[in-house]
Amino acid sequence: MEIQKKAKRFCGRQFTNQETSLICEVVNTCVGISRKELAYTVCELLDWKRANGKLKERECREFLEQLDHQGMLKLPAKKPTGSSAPRKHVETDGPEWPYSQLTGSVEMYAPLSVERVEKDPQRRLFRELVSRYHYLGYAMPFGARLQYLIYTRSPREVAGCVQFSSPAWRLKVRDRWIGWDDTTRGLHLQHVVNNSRFLVLARIKNLASNMLSAVLAQLRTDWERHYGIEPWLVETMVDRKRYYGGCYRAANWIVLGETSGRGRMDRCQMRHGAAVKTVFIYPLIKNVARRLASGGNLR
Repeated sequence: MEIQKKAKRFCGRQFTNQETSLICEVVNTCVGISRKELAYTVCELLDWKRANGKLKERECREFLEQLDHQGMLKLPAKKPTGSSAPRKHVETDGPEWPYSQLTGSVEMYAPLSVERVEKDPQRRLFRELVSRYHYLGYAMPFGARLQYLIYTRSPREVAGCVQFSSPAWRLKVRDRWIGWDDTTRGLHLQHVVNNSRFLVLARIKNLASNMLSAVLAQLRTDWERHYGIEPWLVETMVDRKRYYGGCYRAANWIVLGETSGRGRMDRCQMRHGAAVKTVFIYPLIKNVARRLASGGNLR
């Protein structure tokens, strides 16, 4: 009995019945190629790309696996990667926080140096620090991402880690503040960036708020250069049971309200717990709500 192929929504894209049927046909026809190659093929056929023109291979692979789980198609078995490491990694051994023994005022170590994570040694260091010292551990972000290491001037030490990634698909307090409906949000969501990890590694007064200011000063340029789209708004969610979000408040972020507790990745049918979080935003441009609601066309 053939399973009915219905229209699907995944990561902000609505797939028509015809597109879903085409995906199933591609998977059934292209025997002998890997899941990654199937994802590239589907992306090319459906023109599923990022703003910078790169194919959304990773998102497509997740979508294919969802369809496989629902019985709509049958993917080839996963090929061994040589590693059984989980997608999310939390380091259980090692010294307790703080990582650094530096203390005092941030002025003693200024100016802070911001380095984007680009090379393998930087990636390993970022993953190790976040895995060991961040309460959520390290998880490969879904979709776009930029990661940064923050260094003190003298002595030169890593003082923090900051990660930005794709925004939450639905966030009630944010969408209400902007004035978005589903259609407009889908068109302009990628002008929003999520601060998905923020880790302070030293007990230095005012370090956290200064880290935020330093990294935001270059985020806009880096994101546009890397992904071909200008970010207008940064959002983050702080677990209210753990933190007050004082560094965000000190850095002039705006408090919008609280989440429903469903998790920021609910847009992709994934759940990461039910913790209620405080939503903070930081505009990178003027009149950001009006520009996000209108697509940047202010008259």
